[in-house]
Amino acid sequence: MKKSYAWMVLLIVGFMLVASLSLMGCQADEPAVVPDDDDEVPDVEVTGSVGIVLPTKEEPRWIQDETRFNDALQAAGYDVEILFSESSSAKERENVETLITRGIQVLIICPHDGSAAAAAAEEARDAGVKVLSYDRLIRDTDAVDYFVTFDSVAVGEAQAQYLVDQAEGEGNPLYLYAGAATDNNAFLFFEGAWNILQPKVADGTFRIINSSEAIALQDKPVLTRDEMGKIISQVTTNWDFGDALNLAEAHLTIATAADKGEVFILAPNDGTGRAIADAFGADNAVTNYYVTGQDAEIASVQYIIDGKQSMTVLKDVRVLVDDAITAAVAYLQGMTPPASTTYNNGVIDVPAEPSEVITVTQDNVQETIIDSGYWSADEFTGL
Repeated sequence: MKKSYAWMVLLIVGFMLVASLSLMGCQADEPAVVPDDDDEVPDVEVTGSVGIVLPTKEEPRWIQDETRFNDALQAAGYDVEILFSESSSAKERENVETLITRGIQVLIICPHDGSAAAAAAEEARDAGVKVLSYDRLIRDTDAVDYFVTFDSVAVGEAQAQYLVDQAEGEGNPLYLYAGAATDNNAFLFFEGAWNILQPKVADGTFRIINSSEAIALQDKPVLTRDEMGKIISQVTTNWDFGDALNLAEAHLTIATAADKGEVFILAPNDGTGRAIADAFGADNAVTNYYVTGQDAEIASVQYIIDGKQSMTVLKDVRVLVDDAITAAVAYLQGMTPPASTTYNNGVIDVPAEPSEVITVTQDNVQETIIDSGYWSADEFTGL
């Protein structure tokens, strides 16, 4: 981790966090920012309020984020209720408006739909609120101050590199799947994967099976957003497990025997990866499959242990929560969070300091998941 979790807990003691209608609990009498052993931070009083909005409770990933925010805040002596947008941009805007009326000064928001969230971001900006786009980038507006994110291109590259490392010979069947076209991260993940996979398609290692758009573009090393959009529109799972299962089954129904056997599958995240793995695992003509994922969900870690999912990309949510709160405190102090790069959202270049990601396989699951304290060994069987 690039910041210690303990430092993050100490950091948030100094300010009140509002993550829904109200923050329950008591502030310390003398709030302060406390540095870790390596950092020099001025002794200043930090006050103010921050609102948090997450997209849905229907995906395990966002339950992880809720849990990590709760853990951090409760460790600092606070109870917190986090607002979810129920996969609705209208509900998301309503949540933001509610938080504005409560007097927040910083908004941490993971948009359901990156472009649709622009209106809510602009409303917050007009109310004098700093807007932190969390994990997913809010697009098509200048009302975004900072992007709290993992290196999403690196996620796609890690997934693709795993597939490349398993492949031998030529003509290996490659199935591509993607996230929702409304999520900017889906494009970044796919961009990273294409960076690694395209050269191996061009040299004959892989054959793309399930996207005519990808086949038409397979000789092009760098894709425009519109070109990626055409591919994603054919292979989108919409981040929905049912959609992923149905799409995979449809692809297998029309696939020839030559398109089966040992196959390689780019799945965008853990939930869709498990669904796709179930479909390919149930096809008797598929003799072996390699399937990717991301988020290190408990169910997918178990799938990896059981040999049903090949890998996941650990995006340590503790780090992302740390980054979000660190950035919020910086704004409350009248300072600017650190940034090493920018992400263009269609209107402006949004500053960011992306966090690193880790590839998890059956070979290193003990070290990366259990020994790191990310999940307890009690959650799994067969370790």
